[in-house]
Amino acid sequence: MTDAIHHFIEQYGLIAVFLGCVAEGESAAILGGFFAHQHVFVLWHAMVAAALGAFTGDTCFFILGRSFADHRYVKRLRRRPGFSRAYRLLNTHPNIFVLSNRYIYGMRLVGGIAAGLSTIPMPRFVILNAISSAIWAALFITIGYVFGLGAEHFIGQALLRHERLFIGLGIGLTVAILAWFIAGHIAKRERRREQ
Repeated sequence: MTDAIHHFIEQYGLIAVFLGCVAEGESAAILGGFFAHQHVFVLWHAMVAAALGAFTGDTCFFILGRSFADHRYVKRLRRRPGFSRAYRLLNTHPNIFVLSNRYIYGMRLVGGIAAGLSTIPMPRFVILNAISSAIWAALFITIGYVFGLGAEHFIGQALLRHERLFIGLGIGLTVAILAWFIAGHIAKRERRREQ
């Protein structure tokens, strides 16, 4: 069974990293770095997949906000906690906002929509988004790579072959749960601030 899982990750793992990074994506990028350390992926392949996924996701959110501002989905996103703050920041400091938006957990989706609704020119957004995506991917893939290094140091040769899959999935699950709790905390704080 674990051989099948290992083969599946080798075959489709980079696609999963790309797709995971289209959305919020930190856990997908960290897993990509972990598996790169375990030699399941080539490190720079994981970085490119994560950067392309992050770039694609933010560009899609930007286009959604720019082209479909009156759609009910966009209107619902505009009511999310943090949207009005993101929109204010975007209009006062557009370059800094686009470069840093993805690092504020839970703001990436509303930040992309807010950018699309703002007056920032699309070429400038695309360039800044590409720079930010590349730096973000390098950072989170490196964090995953270091997790792999640390896990290997503590567990030693047990990481060979099958065990590394379960450790990687455990790391991904842990990061996803922590991100969920942090996002919930940030959303509550934003709701209180907006009331």
